[in-house]
Amino acid sequence: MESKYGDPAESQLIINDTIETEADKRASAKIANQSLKYTTMFWFITTLVGQWFFFYYIMAFYGFSVINDNMEIWNRWEAMGSTPFHAGDFSGNLAFAAHAIGAGIVAFGGALQLMPKIRNSFPKFHKINGYVYLITVFCLAVSGFYLVWIRDPDPIDLSGIGTTINGFLILGFAYFTVRRAIGKDIASHQKWALRLFLVSNAQWTLRVGVFSYMVTGTLFGTSPAFGDPFFPMWTFGCFVLPLAILQMYFYAKEKGSNSVKFATSAVLVATTILMMLGMVGFTPFLFTVMSDGPITF
Repeated sequence: MESKYGDPAESQLIINDTIETEADKRASAKIANQSLKYTTMFWFITTLVGQWFFFYYIMAFYGFSVINDNMEIWNRWEAMGSTPFHAGDFSGNLAFAAHAIGAGIVAFGGALQLMPKIRNSFPKFHKINGYVYLITVFCLAVSGFYLVWIRDPDPIDLSGIGTTINGFLILGFAYFTVRRAIGKDIASHQKWALRLFLVSNAQWTLRVGVFSYMVTGTLFGTSPAFGDPFFPMWTFGCFVLPLAILQMYFYAKEKGSNSVKFATSAVLVATTILMMLGMVGFTPFLFTVMSDGPITF
């Protein structure tokens, strides 16, 4: 006689299918989470290498030129249309030195703030380094305002507008980073700290992005040139795009489906590869700047 619950064999088959489906979902979720985790690590390690070399360049070129009172060497950039050193302009040269060296300190110290092991194992160092980092980004923003709005006699161009917007973002994100830390909202504090990290390193991103565009354009035979529309767009894209990708990462990590996590992972991989191409072009260029060789692009 058949049970009122139906055929026992059929019921067992349904149960087995349900168990297999749930197991597949868990496996897919695990793969999606691991994909997001390891692509994020890939991006961070690549960024760390690039920024720490940038720190070395800043200290070797700008830092030692200040120590040796040889700031005239900054005008090696004249070949690229830039003369940072102005004879007799003490305040302007000081502002530029603070801006350049501050960018190096931010590149080195900011990455340390993001490392969980350092943050958890050495909380006092994390706190002190955080204070140094905040003071430095404040000086970075203010010196940028001075260089754009006071020192430069020419009318403000797109680059100056981009620097100004980026400076205000640095100050705003620094404020929220501190406020969330004071309020013990650690999760929110870490999000604002990541946003601050990206905007305070926008000048590094700008340069890597330029070289990535030139390298990839050359590889694909598009003959990239400085008059291309990419350059005015990248003036703002160097901080807008990283913030957009970061927001995508936050959503994927907290609320995103597996497909969103895989899509975010793909974006991170593509972005990191483009960064690496930019670093391949940027690194030998910086060695040229530090040497006595002629600067060409």
